[in-house]
Amino acid sequence: MSPTPTPQTITLAGGCFWCLEAVYERVRGVLGVESGYSNGQAERPNYEQVCGGDTGCAEVVRVRFDPAQIGLRDLLEIFFVVHDPTTLNRQGNDVGTQYRSGIYFHTPEQERVAREVVAEVNAKVGGRVVTEIEPERHYWRAEDYHQHYFAKHPGQGYCAFVVAPKVEKFRKTFAQRVRDA
Repeated sequence: MSPTPTPQTITLAGGCFWCLEAVYERVRGVLGVESGYSNGQAERPNYEQVCGGDTGCAEVVRVRFDPAQIGLRDLLEIFFVVHDPTTLNRQGNDVGTQYRSGIYFHTPEQERVAREVVAEVNAKVGGRVVTEIEPERHYWRAEDYHQHYFAKHPGQGYCAFVVAPKVEKFRKTFAQRVRDA
């Protein structure tokens, strides 16, 4: 009998963390999603500091997943469909380094897979991918009111007009990956 794989965590930045969180909370095999800030020089930033652009931190989600149900490659394929990896420090109207595209790995194997997937995406988009690949550093959990934001506020303007279309794009593109209700 082979051992059960240990859950893994990957940290992703792809614009506003509400969008990524809302998508990954619906992915079969994802055990948990937490919004936070990472990969800047500030060690314990708050939302206002990150939005100010002086911390170097990105808005991120930590995605905890069961590799027996979904692999990192699959999670990254979703990532590259639900955000634009070719716009530097921007996703739609969200502009600033805090909205950059990034994959922040926790193991050398995750780095290897991330580099492979980015190379494949880069080949498809003519070398325009700006997604950074780095080890996760200086992670800090976002304030409680940011956690599960879309689930709590689906009618809020940003959620209705920005987050909801990304969730719907995920549902249509990856129907076989949608978690059972």
